[in-house]
Amino acid sequence: MAEGAGSLSELEDSFRKFAIHGDTKATGQDMTGKNFAKLCKDCKVIDGKAVTGTDVDIVFTKVKAKAARVITFEEFQQALKELSKKRFKELPEGEAQEAVYALVAGKEPTLVGITKAAKAGAVDRLTDTSKFTGSHKERFDETGRGRGKAGRENLVEHTGFVAAYKGKGTYDQKVKGSK
Repeated sequence: MAEGAGSLSELEDSFRKFAIHGDTKATGQDMTGKNFAKLCKDCKVIDGKAVTGTDVDIVFTKVKAKAARVITFEEFQQALKELSKKRFKELPEGEAQEAVYALVAGKEPTLVGITKAAKAGAVDRLTDTSKFTGSHKERFDETGRGRGKAGRENLVEHTGFVAAYKGKGTYDQKVKGSK
């Protein structure tokens, strides 16, 4: 019986961890249907054949109080007992219940599908100033450092050429070179 008592405290520990998962205001005393479904999925109580997500929702609705939206630990145990009959049909009721408890005991919510940081390849490509064109190219020097205000404002140069003209001062060479 000592093993059963140990697994019961582990079961309650798992219940509390799943009860507070994703809810900052949760106390861990009761569990929502969404968290119960997550527990069943993460702990492999849902196998897709004998027990499905619909079965879990039906059992949750059956064991909770009429107007309640959550279940307590006692109702949680009753729900697992109901699911154990479906999940382990070949085992006697007591062993089936212990098998489901063993699936759930000591488990924590898994974080699947959490957004990860963007890959550096795309960011590097988009921020490579050597590939900039047009007026954006003028905002950076050859090393890729920004020019600050000089790169953002059109500074008037009274040279007779349009801004950012690269062939400034080459007229005489072209005219004299062609003669």
